[in-house]
Amino acid sequence: MRVNNLIPNWLKNYRRQNLPADLTAALVSGMLLVPQGLAYALLAGLPPHIGLYASLLPLIAYAIFGSSSAMSVGPAAVLSLMTLSALSSHAAVGSAEYISAAIMLTLLSGLFLFAMGLLKLGTLSNLLSHPVISGFISGAAALIIVGQLPALLGIKADGDTASVKLLHVVQHLPEAHLPTMLFGVVTAVLLIASRIWLPMLLFRLGAPKQIARLGARLMPMFLVLCAIALVHQLGLADKLDIVGDIPAGLPQITVPDFNWNMIYRLMLPALIISLLGFVESLSIAQALATRRGERLNADGELLGLGAANIASAFSGGLPVAGSFSRTAVNAEAGAASPLAGVLSALLMIPILLFFTGVFSELPLTVLAAIIIVAAAGLFDFTGFIHNWRYDRTDGLAMLFTFLGVLLFGVEVGIALGIGLSFATLIWRSSRPHIAVVGRVPGTEHFRNVLRHDVETQKELLFLRIDESLFFSNISAVEDRLLSELKRHPDTRHLVLILSSVSRIDGTALERLQQINKDLRSRNIHLHLAEVKGPVLDRLSRSKLLEHLTGRIFLSSYIAELALQNETKQPPAAEGAA
Repeated sequence: MRVNNLIPNWLKNYRRQNLPADLTAALVSGMLLVPQGLAYALLAGLPPHIGLYASLLPLIAYAIFGSSSAMSVGPAAVLSLMTLSALSSHAAVGSAEYISAAIMLTLLSGLFLFAMGLLKLGTLSNLLSHPVISGFISGAAALIIVGQLPALLGIKADGDTASVKLLHVVQHLPEAHLPTMLFGVVTAVLLIASRIWLPMLLFRLGAPKQIARLGARLMPMFLVLCAIALVHQLGLADKLDIVGDIPAGLPQITVPDFNWNMIYRLMLPALIISLLGFVESLSIAQALATRRGERLNADGELLGLGAANIASAFSGGLPVAGSFSRTAVNAEAGAASPLAGVLSALLMIPILLFFTGVFSELPLTVLAAIIIVAAAGLFDFTGFIHNWRYDRTDGLAMLFTFLGVLLFGVEVGIALGIGLSFATLIWRSSRPHIAVVGRVPGTEHFRNVLRHDVETQKELLFLRIDESLFFSNISAVEDRLLSELKRHPDTRHLVLILSSVSRIDGTALERLQQINKDLRSRNIHLHLAEVKGPVLDRLSRSKLLEHLTGRIFLSSYIAELALQNETKQPPAAEGAA
C-alpha cells in the first residue's frame, strides 16, 4: 500500500486560505472541549484527566478516517452515562479495575464500529427510528440531571432509580451545603441565561451575530475559570469538593489489559454503546452536511468513530462520539475541514503538559452545573409534540422509551427502544393499506373510491395493495379480499394492483395460490396488474402464473378495457366519501 493512500482526501486537496478559519475554530471549540472533557469523565465515574486524554488522539484518528468536515468528536454526555451504567456493576466506581474496564469497553466499541465500517454496514443507522432515539436521549438526559443534583447541591442521595434518587434529594434538601449549592446554582443560572439572552445582548452591543452566538457557547469555559479564581482567592478549596490534582503530561500509549472474562461481560454493552454513538453522531453529521451542501459517507463515519474509540482506548480514554454543542461551535467558528479537529487536539498538548494544575481547584458543583445544563438541551419536547400529532404510534414509541430509561435504567430503556422499533415496523407492515380503486372519468388514472369521484364496474373489483406481501401481513390481505368480495357480491373479475409490491415471500405466494384456487371455485377470475419486473420474475418461477384463473395486465386501464369488453357492463358512478 502506498503512503499516499493513507492521506485523507481533505488533506490532499487542502486550501491554504482555509487555515485561519480552521485555526480559529480549533481555538474556540478547544475552549469548550476542556470543561466538557472534565465533566463527562466524572459523569462516567472516571478521573477527570481521562476526559482530557479522550480529547486528544481520538480527534486526530477521526480526521483521518471520518467524512464530516466539521464534526467535533470527544466525550459525550449520553455515552458517559451509558459507560457508568455498564461498568458500575462490574467494579467499584473510580477503582483501577473500573478504569481498566472503561478502557476495554472503549476498545470493544471502537472495534465494533471499525469492523462495521469495513463491512459497509452504514445502513445500521436505520436500526432505530428517530422517535425511539429521541426518547432514549431524553430519558438519558433526565437520568443525567437527577444523578448530578447531589453534586450540584452538596448533599448525599442514594437510589437505584431516578425516582428514588430524586426523592432522596428532596428529602435531604435542608441539609444542602450552602457554598456548594451557591456555586452550582449560580453557575447553572448563568449558563441558562447566557443561552437565552447573551447572544441578543452581544448583538445589540455591536457584535456580529456569529460572534454573539459563539460568545454564549463559550460561557462554560469562562465560568470554569471564574470559579477557579474565586476558590483560589477566597481560600475555599477546603470547604468545597474540588477536582483535585490532575496529573500533568501526555497520555501514555498502552495496550489494554485483555481480561477475557471482562471482555465477555462487556461485549453487549460495547455493542449498544457503539450503535448509539454512531446513530447520534451520524444525525449530527447529516444535519451539518445538509446545511453545508456536502455529501456524507455513513460507512466512513463508522470507520472514523471506530478509529477514534480505538485511539481513545490505547491512550487511556473513554468512549467518544460526536457532540451537538461542540460541533455547533466548530461550525459557527468557521471550521472548513477536519484540520480544525486536529488543531484542537494539538492545542490539548500544552494544556496537558503545563496547565492541568489550573483546574485542580475547580469545584465539582460547577462541573455538575455544566452537565445539567448540557443535558437539559437534549430534551426533545418539540419532537414529541410533532410525533404525537403526526403519528400516535411514533409518539407512543418515544414516550415508552423515555419512561423505560427513566424508570428502569439505560439497559432496559435501550432494549425497550429496539423492541419498539421492530414492533412498530412489524405492526405497520402487518396492516398494509389496501384501497378499492376506480378510474377517474376521462383519464387512465385509478384512485381510491373513498377519496375521489371515480367510475367502477359492477362485475370488476380493483384492489390496490400498498405494501410488499410476506408472512406477517398476508392474512390481513386475505381477510380484506374476502371482506371486499362480500361487499361486492356481483364481482366476476378481481384485479390486484401490485404497483407498490416490491417482494412476495414464500408464505405469501402459497396463500395467493390458495386464494386463486378458492376464487376459481366461486367462478371469480383473479388478475394481476402493474406487477414490477423483479416480482414477475420470481412469480414466473412458481406455479401461480401457470394456474392463474385470470391474466397479467401492464396497467389497470388496460385491464379495465379488456375485462369491460368481456362483461359488457356500463360504468356506474361512485361518489367520493
